[in-house]
Amino acid sequence: MKLPFTKMHGAGNDYVYVDCFANEIPADPAATAVAVSDRNKGIGGDGLILICPSRVADAQMRMFNADGSESEMCGNGLRCVAKYIYDHGIAVKDTLKIETGAGVLAVELFVENGKAVDIKVDMGEPILVPAKVPTKLVANDQSLESPVVAVPLEIDGHQLEVTCVSMGNPHCIIFVEKATDDLVLNVGPKIETDPRFPARINVEFVEVVSHDEVRQRTWERGSGETLACGTGASAVCVAGVLTGKTSRKVTNHLLGGTLTLEWVEDTNHVFMTGPATEVFSGVWDQS
Repeated sequence: MKLPFTKMHGAGNDYVYVDCFANEIPADPAATAVAVSDRNKGIGGDGLILICPSRVADAQMRMFNADGSESEMCGNGLRCVAKYIYDHGIAVKDTLKIETGAGVLAVELFVENGKAVDIKVDMGEPILVPAKVPTKLVANDQSLESPVVAVPLEIDGHQLEVTCVSMGNPHCIIFVEKATDDLVLNVGPKIETDPRFPARINVEFVEVVSHDEVRQRTWERGSGETLACGTGASAVCVAGVLTGKTSRKVTNHLLGGTLTLEWVEDTNHVFMTGPATEVFSGVWDQS
C-alpha cells in the first residue's frame, strides 16, 4: 500500500503527517509510526500524526510516538495540524478547533501571504492533582490533592527536585543549573520508566535564564530526546510559576526553536505561540 504523507515540524519537533480526509487511515498506525520514524531506513521523525475528520471540531489529531505508542497530545504537532488544514483548504478560518486525546483545543492562526506562519494554541488548564498526572509521588505537605512541586526524587545517584504537571499528557519538570547530556540522555530515560510514573512520563530539564526566559531540553516519552516539546514547554511555564522561578509569561528556548508561553491567571489556561513549517511531501511504500 502506498501512503501519501507530508513532513512537518514545529520548532524542530518533526512528525510524519497523513491527511486522512483524503486517504485511508493506516491499518496499523502503531507499526506505521515505527517504520516511518526510522531516521535511517524510513522517512525520519519523532512519530506519526494522523489528520482525521471530526464530528466535534474542524479536524482530529491522532499522535503516535516513534516507538508506536499513542499519546494524548503534542503541542508542536497541534500547530502543524492547524497549519496543514488551513494551508491545504480543509478549513480556511483564522480560528480552528482541533480534537485531541486531551479534548478539543482552540488555535488562532497568524497568516501571511495565504499561509499560516505562527499559531497560538489554547492548551487548556494544567492538571496538578498527582493521581491525575499521573504520579505516585506525594506533595511535600503529604496531601494527596496538592500539586507535586519541588519534591525530592533520588534516581541513579542524582538528588533532584521535580514538579509534575499534566497538559493532557504527563510531564516531570526539573530545574537545573545545566541541562547536560548525562541528565537528559542517561537520567531522562530512567525517570520516564520509573514506577513512580505509572503511565511513563516526559521529562524536561530546564535552565532559568531570567524570570521571563528559560532554556529547555526534553526526554520525550516514547521518542527519546526531541528538539522541542510544546506540551512540555507549557508544563514548564506552569512549573516555573509554582516554584517561583519564573513569571506567568516566558520565552522558552528549545533546541529546535523558541516558543512563547503564558499561564493566564484569570482563566487558568496556558497559551502557547510558535511556528509551524511544512518541509516536503511524498509517498511511503508500505509494502
